[in-house]
Amino acid sequence: MPRIEPLNPPYAEPVGRALRRWMPPGVPHEPLTLFRTLHRNPELASRMFALGAGLLSHGRLHAIDREIVIARTTARSGCAYEWGVHAATLARQSGLGPEQLRATALPDPAAHLAWPPHQRALLDAVDELHETARLSESAWRALCTYYDDEQLLELLVLTGWYRTISYLANGLLLDEESWADPFPAQKGPQ
Repeated sequence: MPRIEPLNPPYAEPVGRALRRWMPPGVPHEPLTLFRTLHRNPELASRMFALGAGLLSHGRLHAIDREIVIARTTARSGCAYEWGVHAATLARQSGLGPEQLRATALPDPAAHLAWPPHQRALLDAVDELHETARLSESAWRALCTYYDDEQLLELLVLTGWYRTISYLANGLLLDEESWADPFPAQKGPQ
């Protein structure tokens, strides 16, 4: 049971309009529990929408790289809710396969799957940021081999954003969406 009850239909017109904006057209289910909970504070939800939508729709990272970062960040944060939502939707659309997705939730994603060097650099960077909130020179150099300054800035913001989303979903005790992919690893931080 979530700590803050998400809004349920019928929605007040401004909230319904905002929630429709948050969801892709033609989605066959209600707006995400996370979105409906955030709209208990519409001003905060509005401010969060700008960054979240910008990272997903207007980013400089390739979609598959973005989704690897999101999957690994949410997995390392023990956020089954957000990991499952992305695994069922945007990660698959980006081209991530089931084995790759599963590997992002394992303690060592490279132990069970060979990743291209640029994606291994992303996974290593996410792990290092999770553990230390910093990047070593060697991790930074590895990233610089494959990504330009704009992409590197986006990578840092993306990782921090999905750590924030993980804190939010975990702190609210959100139940996983019924249609989301199940989290393959033991729940909780790694």
